[in-house]
Amino acid sequence: NIVNAERRGKRQVLIRPSSKVIVKFLETMMKHGYIGEFEIIDDRRGGKIVVELTGRVNKCGVISPRFDVKLPDIERWVQ
Repeated sequence: NIVNAERRGKRQVLIRPSSKVIVKFLETMMKHGYIGEFEIIDDRRGGKIVVELTGRVNKCGVISPRFDVKLPDIERWVQ
């Protein structure tokens, strides 16, 4: 969990399994400066992502109720 790793003061966090939606979400977070670089590791299973943390994430969670959002439309939900 990104928020738990930030609170513990970790520099990296491992996210698994990987998906296109998670990658798009991480790209949005990186573009706005909340996280550093991330690396996608293809292990021929679910995949893994290693994220460099910068210490700027306060809260990161789901939007409730869970609306159906297409991959290109994620940027509209960022405030």
